[in-house]
Amino acid sequence: MLYYLYEFNHAVLKPFREAAGLGKKLFDSKLNPYSYTYPGKIIGATCDLFESMTRRYGKPEFGLTSTNINGQPVAIEEEVVWSKPFGDLRHFKRNEADYQKAYGKPHVDPRLLIVAPLSGHYCTLLRGTVEAFLPEHDVYITDWTDARDVPLYKGQFDLNDYVDYIIEMLEHIGPDAHILAICQPGPPVLAAVSLMSENENPSLPASMTFMGSPIDTRRSPTVPNDLAKKRPLSWFENNVIYTVPLPHDGAFRRVYPGFLQLSGFISMNSDSHLNAHQRYFNHLVEGDCDSISKHREFYDEYLSVLDLTQEFYLQTIREVFQEHSLAVGKFYHRGQKVKPEAISKVALMTVEGEKDDISGIGQTQAAHDLCKNIPDDMQFDYIQPGVGHYGVFNGKRFRTEIQPRLRDFMRANFDPKKETEFREKVRPIKSNKAKQPIKEEAVKQKNPA
Repeated sequence: MLYYLYEFNHAVLKPFREAAGLGKKLFDSKLNPYSYTYPGKIIGATCDLFESMTRRYGKPEFGLTSTNINGQPVAIEEEVVWSKPFGDLRHFKRNEADYQKAYGKPHVDPRLLIVAPLSGHYCTLLRGTVEAFLPEHDVYITDWTDARDVPLYKGQFDLNDYVDYIIEMLEHIGPDAHILAICQPGPPVLAAVSLMSENENPSLPASMTFMGSPIDTRRSPTVPNDLAKKRPLSWFENNVIYTVPLPHDGAFRRVYPGFLQLSGFISMNSDSHLNAHQRYFNHLVEGDCDSISKHREFYDEYLSVLDLTQEFYLQTIREVFQEHSLAVGKFYHRGQKVKPEAISKVALMTVEGEKDDISGIGQTQAAHDLCKNIPDDMQFDYIQPGVGHYGVFNGKRFRTEIQPRLRDFMRANFDPKKETEFREKVRPIKSNKAKQPIKEEAVKQKNPA
């Protein structure tokens, strides 16, 4: 019923939203002399704020058409290279001629799969993450589908299906790639690599990195962790699962709506969001275009949400946050017990934020204890001072302090000769000889007190 009320409310507000949009254009027009007056600016700002707070935000675009390598522009072509009903694999293909010209000699870079979280937002939330890696990596990213857009006849999608998707994507990309799991994907990605290791899958990645991931939520539990732990699974099923209404393609599918997840995110930091919109209103009145643009850019992304299938959401709550199945060695995939200790050839790095209020300190580091057969010199941990959950994978400190460490870690576990041999199976590329060592700054800090 709540989903229907949400849709009804959106429909009821439509004429007011359109009127506000018209008012916004009218009082923004340079041809309207009243737009230069203070009352006119107040009315225009009010219309803008109302329209932005009541409209529905669609799936954003990445909009990454080029990158810069050694001071040279390199064109980017975004393409879907693998697809299933509940997710696509996107590749940011760099123009080969531009790419080789920028280096001035034959060159290859590591292939990187970024696994975006399936927790309410679209993968474009990681636009800054992708952009930071493009100059020195061949980047792929998971693009999860909004469950309300998947017809019922396409079947279900749960946590085990998620693991299967990750394995199939790695198989498509090929062996010795690097996989980066941000937040929610940590447990299923660790499960996927564990299964691939035990089953001797030839597409095993060279390294895996977990950032702000709930590998073991018993460590430094946060408010969301406590909520998931204190309430029985039946409470979540009865209170946050709803049926997708018509006319969506996924009508009658049971989902955890994105707007509920968004309301939870906002309620955790309601004061900061309220203050941000108050500042936005003031900037509209003042005509501060730079601040207006930054606000719109952030909230156009932040307010774009997708629905999660009932089975995926409930199984994640049970397995990850209530029973800690992977952490205690009781997670099964298609009847096979998942054993992180089976991993011995994949390098491991974990990254946490000092002020992360979603995944507390130690939750991601738990991967080191589970993967006990990875050699010590292939394990690295880093805690970034002064950042929260979002700052772990985006923002200035990510670009200047975290991403360089990730780059060096991946380069330390990258063999250009093997990469060239793999690529020559698809298209001929001359070899790049030198293997680059990891920098001293990316030091191991395994499980600090």
